[in-house]
Amino acid sequence: MSSGESGGDLTGRLLGGRYRVTGTLGRGGMGVVCKAVDEVLGREVAVKVLRAYTDSSGPELADLRVRMQREARAAARIRHSGVITVHDVTDEGGLPVIVMELIEGRSLDDVIDERGVVDPLEAAAIGARVADALAAGHHAGVLHRDVKPGNVLLDHDGRVVLTDFGIASMEAPGDDATTKLTRSGELIGSLDYLAPERAQGQEPGAASDVWALGMTLYAAVEGSSPFRRTSVWSTLTAIVTEPLPEPRRAGPLTPVLHVMMDKDPATRPSAAEAGAMLAAVAAGEEPRIAPRGAGRTPTVPDVL
Repeated sequence: MSSGESGGDLTGRLLGGRYRVTGTLGRGGMGVVCKAVDEVLGREVAVKVLRAYTDSSGPELADLRVRMQREARAAARIRHSGVITVHDVTDEGGLPVIVMELIEGRSLDDVIDERGVVDPLEAAAIGARVADALAAGHHAGVLHRDVKPGNVLLDHDGRVVLTDFGIASMEAPGDDATTKLTRSGELIGSLDYLAPERAQGQEPGAASDVWALGMTLYAAVEGSSPFRRTSVWSTLTAIVTEPLPEPRRAGPLTPVLHVMMDKDPATRPSAAEAGAMLAAVAAGEEPRIAPRGAGRTPTVPDVL
């Protein structure tokens, strides 16, 4: 399979000698995600194939291949029902293929597009589960770095799943130094959900994921990102310098959003703390807001 074919319709192709593609689920910057049938085990799966724009011998493709392989390793390190399960990593025509569980449902982004806004209690319940998944990742030394509505999947049974660790970073066991999965100097992640410290070029930490989840929930209950402007520069400036606009529809979720999106990453709650607050809101209880300004640093290793 050539790099050009990887960006086209793969329906009908047999990948890795066992995964028959039956349709396309979506496309992203790194790859195309397809629905397939595992012809060995007879089950439906999702497969992600590298979407290449360069010759397979080029350094850019080699870098993308490393990122995708690391994505599978990062996700496989996290044992949590809220993180998509990776079944296999194979190869097709020189391009890596990640085989994952198939989630039948919609993304939170789809729900926002359909409804316009999400009820605060429902958003809090979704957020609590995502925060729990993030906490599991952080405990394993993995940062997500691209939490956004499109990466939050809601299956038909009510399960909430965080997906797409394509730009995740992880502490690699056995490495002499922390492994970088992204090129130096790049702003990696979706701009609307980028934390202030990352907008200023600082390295991300666990608190950056908490900010991104807060922004995701803000967009869900208010209908749009609060700092989106007409250009990249003006958006970055707003993220760094402007106060969070007071939510109009968030109700009991409001104080939790404020603490999750504190400009200072050291004063944000951990993912586990944020999850507890969100779970309280979802249950109709008063959330216990974690103390702010204590200078607490994240307990997760500063993986790059």
